[in-house]
Formats: sequence, C-alpha cells, structure tokens
Amino acid sequence: MPDETSVPIRSEADILAARQQGRRLGTQLGFSSGDLALITTAISEVARNIVIYAKTGEIVLGPIQRGRQRGIVVIARDQGPGIPDIGLAMQDGYSTGKTLGLGLPGARRLMDEFTIVSEVGTGTTVTMTKWAS
Repeated sequence: MPDETSVPIRSEADILAARQQGRRLGTQLGFSSGDLALITTAISEVARNIVIYAKTGEIVLGPIQRGRQRGIVVIARDQGPGIPDIGLAMQDGYSTGKTLGLGLPGARRLMDEFTIVSEVGTGTTVTMTKWAS
C-alpha cells in the first residue's frame, strides 16, 4: 500500500497536482473510474477553498483500511481565517467569496465520510473518506 502523500496548495496548478495525486492513489487502491471522478472533484473543491480563502495549505492523501474495506482519506488543512459558522458554510449557495457556494456541501455529497473542524483565526481541516465499492 502506498504511504500518505502531501501536496502543498498555493495556486491553481497545485489544485491540479492534488487531483492527479488523488487519481493516482485511487487507481492504486482499485477505485472505479466513476469513483475516481468523485474523489478528484471533491479534492478540487476543498483545494480551491484553500487557494481562495486561506491562500496556502496542504492536501494530504492516504490509504485507509477498516476491516476488509479499503478506501482513500483526503485531508485538506490550512492556517487561514477559519470558518465562523460551519453550519452556514455547509449550506448550498452560501459563500463569503464570489463563488456559487457549492464547494464544501458538494464535497460532502461526493464522499462517504466528511468532517470539518475550523477555528476563526487558526484555520480549517476537512477530512473526507471514500470507500471502494
């Protein structure tokens, strides 16, 4: 099994690099092409939030196992401004920037497990897991 990989996120090019690493790991773990599309889209959403709101952060990708079940875990971490109201941020259409406000709720729908921890002035960590079917 491959070990975890960290992709620094500072620009649009880094978002693409994180997507490519996610696709590579997902392929190694045996995900279907449909699931790979979901995983890479979710990675794009959380990585784009890092670029827009925090300016810099990282995406950490790694394999995960629970019993016989294999999956991929994606951790998006930044030391940005934080999210004052996570409940509001998780509503479709809510955005503090000039976006459609679909990033976090969209990523949550694409993945099997999704948690977000954020502290104003400290940063945000989103942890997402997709299990192979």
